[in-house]
Amino acid sequence: MRYGAMMDGSRPLDEVVGQVASFQQAGFEAAWSSQIFGFDALTLLAIVGREVPGIGLGTAVVPIYPRHPITLAGQALTVQAATNGRLNLGIGLSHQVVIEGMYGYSFDRPVRRMREYLSILEPLLHGEQVNIHGETVTAVTVRRLDVDAPAPPVLLAALAPAMLRLAGTAADGTITWMTGPKTVKEHIVPSINEAAAGAGRPVPRVVCALPVCVTADPDAARDAAGRTFAIYGQLPSYQAMLAREGAQGPADVALVGSGRQVAEAIDKVEEAGATEFVSILYGSREDQARTLDFLAERVRS
Repeated sequence: MRYGAMMDGSRPLDEVVGQVASFQQAGFEAAWSSQIFGFDALTLLAIVGREVPGIGLGTAVVPIYPRHPITLAGQALTVQAATNGRLNLGIGLSHQVVIEGMYGYSFDRPVRRMREYLSILEPLLHGEQVNIHGETVTAVTVRRLDVDAPAPPVLLAALAPAMLRLAGTAADGTITWMTGPKTVKEHIVPSINEAAAGAGRPVPRVVCALPVCVTADPDAARDAAGRTFAIYGQLPSYQAMLAREGAQGPADVALVGSGRQVAEAIDKVEEAGATEFVSILYGSREDQARTLDFLAERVRS
């Protein structure tokens, strides 16, 4: 299992660059950026990638609704060109409350939209033209995108059965969040692997992202997780994964405690079949520094 970590996009840009440099020095495979209400993830990765060599980069994840696939393909290939091909392009549907309530788009038939979106995005990334008139997305190009860069792997945020089947048959893997090891083992991995095998595709990547805090005060850290990640316990897709895990809320899937306890929790993620583990460091600056040191030692060993 490979290791990565999530950038803290709430920090000033220079601090984000410094944080990614610390991830690189710790030996992480990749640094990941979310796309929420801060920095534009792809622009951020292009900047960070130019500043910090030798570490993979990923989006976790870019919602597809605000970006036409032609636009996203051009952005992704630009990041590839800027970073010598280090991008992992994670995309997702986001959530109805965001897409309809904030952007004003319809969230109708989301799986069909993602399927049609991928049918446009993937050819564009691989240097092809498209002429596709779907039920939810249309794209017509008159030439290939003129960016000299390799296509990045595409990872699909997938939790529900239909999305996992799509990730297995039309993408390179999945990225999960708020999904514990029991659910990864019993639901995520078998579903996506079965779909990929049926389509004759390689075994897909399963990138599992969870909050991590190595601390001397686990009760306080769990309380902090409950507050920091509370919104995710209110979104239907994550509620379903927490219920599968037997968790009451986000605090119950955070990996918290001593180094030994966190190591045992990460072992369960690996045993569940995750191919990559992405840590979301949280808590005090002291706890985050302690957690980073712990993870660096684990990666080295």
